[in-house]
Amino acid sequence: MILEYYSLPHCKHKPVRANPSDAGLDLCFNPPDGNMISFKPGQSVILPTGLKFGIPHGYMLQIMNRSGNSAKKGWMVGACVVDSGYNGEVFVNLHNVTGTQGFILPGEKIAQAVIIPVIPVRFFETLEDNLYDVSPITISDRGTGALGSTG
Repeated sequence: MILEYYSLPHCKHKPVRANPSDAGLDLCFNPPDGNMISFKPGQSVILPTGLKFGIPHGYMLQIMNRSGNSAKKGWMVGACVVDSGYNGEVFVNLHNVTGTQGFILPGEKIAQAVIIPVIPVRFFETLEDNLYDVSPITISDRGTGALGSTG
C-alpha cells in the first residue's frame, strides 16, 4: 500500500520510519511559528504535525504513543483516530502525566501513526437482553463480570 501525504507550508520535519519493519511512522512537532512549547504536569496540548494524509476508504490512521516518549518522558497520546474522510491537518493530543514541566522542540518526534484496516459493520439494536443466549457469538463464558473479573 502507498499512503500519500501532503506537507503544509509550516512543516519543516517530515514523517520518518526509523526501520523498514516498523509498524509506525514517526510524527514530529511542526509548529507554524517555529517555537518550542512547554506544558505543565497534568496538562494536555494539541500539537500540529504539518501533515495531511490521504487515508484510503476501509482504513484509519491511529496516532499512538512512541514507547520512548511514554517510558522516559511521561508523555501519553490521547484518543487520536484519523478517519478516511478527514482531509485536514493531523494533530497530536499529548498529555504530560509526570510531575515536571515538559518541553517540546520543533522537529521532536511526538507520536507514531499506524494504518489500520477498518471492518465495515452495520449495527442492529436488539430489543431483548439475550445477546449470548440466542446464538454462540463468542467463545468466552466470562459473563457479566467487569473490571478484574478474570483475576
